[in-house]
Amino acid sequence: MEVIVLGGGLVGGPMAMDLAKDGDIKVTIADSDAKIVKKFNRTKVNTIIQDLSDTQALKNLLSPFDMVVSAVPGFMGYKTLETIINCQKDVVDIAFFPEDALTLDELAKKQGVTAIVDCGVAPGMSHLLLGYANLLMDTIDTAVIYVGGLPRVRTTPWEYKAVFSPLDVIEEYLRPAFFVEKGKIVERPALSDPELIEFPGIGTLEAFNTDGLRSLTKTLDIPNLREKTMRYPGHIQKIKFLKETGFFNEKPIVVKGQTIRPLDMTTAILFPQWEFKKGEEDITIMRVLAKGTKDGKKRSYTWDLLDTADPETCIHSMARTTGYTATMALRMIKQGLLNQKGVIPPEFLGRNEARVAFILDGLKQRDVIYTQTMD
Repeated sequence: MEVIVLGGGLVGGPMAMDLAKDGDIKVTIADSDAKIVKKFNRTKVNTIIQDLSDTQALKNLLSPFDMVVSAVPGFMGYKTLETIINCQKDVVDIAFFPEDALTLDELAKKQGVTAIVDCGVAPGMSHLLLGYANLLMDTIDTAVIYVGGLPRVRTTPWEYKAVFSPLDVIEEYLRPAFFVEKGKIVERPALSDPELIEFPGIGTLEAFNTDGLRSLTKTLDIPNLREKTMRYPGHIQKIKFLKETGFFNEKPIVVKGQTIRPLDMTTAILFPQWEFKKGEEDITIMRVLAKGTKDGKKRSYTWDLLDTADPETCIHSMARTTGYTATMALRMIKQGLLNQKGVIPPEFLGRNEARVAFILDGLKQRDVIYTQTMD
């Protein structure tokens, strides 16, 4: 089988390397950045330098491959996914795009394509586990997802590093958050409703609203449902200052005769500061909590994840927890455990205990371990 990974960055690269360990999978990475492609010269992964935003070129590129993993930046995600589906290729997608992936469901069914979307850690495993909780209980009254990717060592001024596309990080701070309260969908600004959370071994973190529920507001009947991103305390105030003073604005301004978007200037300054340097490690923390009933009695399930960067391979934790979820999903399709056509959000995978076990076991083999407790 031949698989192509679109995007060879912080997550795309580790996904390609993981798939290449399977003797029956031939893996190719495509990226427009020659420096990124060069990193794979002495590996089992084949490489192609390609502008993935060129729709016709992308169609030609996909032709010889059996399956696709899409790890492009969010602003390219929807169009890229649509092109992949039109090329009749099964796909696992981790692109964090603002559009509703479910609007491509009919197209995917028409083209006979299985398209697993939002298949990372959150969205991704967060959704799968809530789908599984929905299978384990008769009703779920309340569900909350807490998730954060952080540097192990806190350094000023930001106490933060970007463990995936920095553009997608900023998008989280700009995009309104949608959650469910008393059965109704509620819209709130990103960074709103802060709260402090204690995590053993980590300490105090601040959590705030972000737009991570996505398909869950439509696919699961949970009257109280929310997702929050976590950072070290003080992060909200710093980002709000940039946001409210116009540093994230996209409308061009003129500075000394030069036209520039404030967002472009901000990213040019921030990204080098948010980049992980050699030897710096990250951690991924997630808690998925579901409360409801089973056989007329109150019941709750909690899944906790505390993952660290791999010191031997130097693969970041966010790349492991996101990327290996996607590679296990691809293997699930390959092995015939999922034959359903259409756009498949991860919570649909949670409806089947064998699929959940397949993903969790594969992650455990890669030292990404979710701990389940029941009350």
